[in-house]
Amino acid sequence: MNSQRIAVIGAGMAGLVAALELACRGLQVTLLERADTPGGKLRELEIDGRRLDAGPTVLTLREVFDEVFARAGSTLAQHVMLRPLDVLARHAWADGGVLDLHADAGRSADAIGRFAGAAEARGFIAFTRDAARIHRTLDASFMRAQRPDPLTLSLRAGVSILGIRPFSTLWSSLCGYFRDHRLRQLFGRYATYCGSSPFEAPATLMLVAHVEQRGVWTVDGGLHALARALATLCAQRGVTLRYGSHVERIALRAGRVTGIELAGGETLPCDAVVLNGDVSALAAGCFGDAVRRAAPADGPPPARSLSALTCNLVAETHGFPLHRHNVFFSSDYAAEFNDLMQHHRLPRRPTVYICAQDRPDGDGEHGERLFCLVNAPADAGRASADDAAVHRCARAARALLARCGLRIDLDPARCQVTTPRDFDRLFPASAGALYGAASHGWRAAFRRPGARSRVPGLYLAGGSVHPGPGLPMAALSGQLAAACLLDDIGRKT
Repeated sequence: MNSQRIAVIGAGMAGLVAALELACRGLQVTLLERADTPGGKLRELEIDGRRLDAGPTVLTLREVFDEVFARAGSTLAQHVMLRPLDVLARHAWADGGVLDLHADAGRSADAIGRFAGAAEARGFIAFTRDAARIHRTLDASFMRAQRPDPLTLSLRAGVSILGIRPFSTLWSSLCGYFRDHRLRQLFGRYATYCGSSPFEAPATLMLVAHVEQRGVWTVDGGLHALARALATLCAQRGVTLRYGSHVERIALRAGRVTGIELAGGETLPCDAVVLNGDVSALAAGCFGDAVRRAAPADGPPPARSLSALTCNLVAETHGFPLHRHNVFFSSDYAAEFNDLMQHHRLPRRPTVYICAQDRPDGDGEHGERLFCLVNAPADAGRASADDAAVHRCARAARALLARCGLRIDLDPARCQVTTPRDFDRLFPASAGALYGAASHGWRAAFRRPGARSRVPGLYLAGGSVHPGPGLPMAALSGQLAAACLLDDIGRKT
């Protein structure tokens, strides 16, 4: 056992992976989580004795998690059961029909051809080809590598940075593939996967389409089962897990990490810390004044990503044939994002996402488990999060669902709502932003902090740092933070 003592703060996806990596390399690791369960944003709620995912609902890039478990001497299949989806998502418009995208690109092209015509099907084929090329370019050179600058990225990838379309917006690029505004909405929605607007995010995010075509998976027991499985494996590999542990301060001596202080006064000496939390918490003083300037900052603070207004419920549904993942689109996408990004208010005409967690196998014997989400601005202290605004947005969302043919028998006693203000309480200093900084403009990807902070011995992980948000990216950030720490220990010994 290595004598180095490591504290990992936050048992979200990145923290779990970092703790596991470090423990498997022989370090003494303590993982501290202020909640009573692991997962972080990979949350779970209980309604009527039934568990519902209340955070991420889509699992992609399974190979990332296969690698995580393999590096720990286990297999993903030993811990959780994953099932691939045939229908990636069902998409609906109040005045424009229904379109399913499939894991098989050929079936999707056929469906698009029937939905919008042969020219749009050809546009989809060209779009998926270019999305695959962008993913190939960025997979090893960016997503799995330490934070690069533009020149380093070009050298790693062996191609000009222009080839990944960083200077075009996603929306403008989609106009080159699709004439049908509904298809632009559908594929423009991928920008929201990192909490951004398709009208401001770079066309690089086309790669999400390719990622989904490589496989979308469900997890038996819900996605939170993945967090529980990782926590179990951490414990088996020697990690000390401490839930209900609130870290108040990261202690320094001579400018270097020496320990952490918990609420209640307990001090844990350590040689290094991996912080899995929103980097804004450092500047806000959530971990003490000594580490306020630990996260590198280039230029003025970037705009925050989106938050969300979510509703978990158990209810009977009627009229619309839900699949596992369903998107009901606003009639005016530009107005929706103008509300969100320019006016910082809940959209007057929102797009609604519904994860029907008992589909496709059935609709539940006593009502089905639903997770509903509307994009919201990350302004937890503003009027966008007050009760009146929430009720107005909820009425608009229900009206859209009704126009699409879906009726939900809502029982307030079987419903839990989470607002941007709630997310800010859950994830301090985030203002409710769920994805760190917004991915707007070509510089955004290069402005996210890397794993090394400005404070020796303090490392950063999670969706607000490189390579970005989403479960696979958070897992990769945990690996990158562990790799940096191990590399620095090796240099000293």
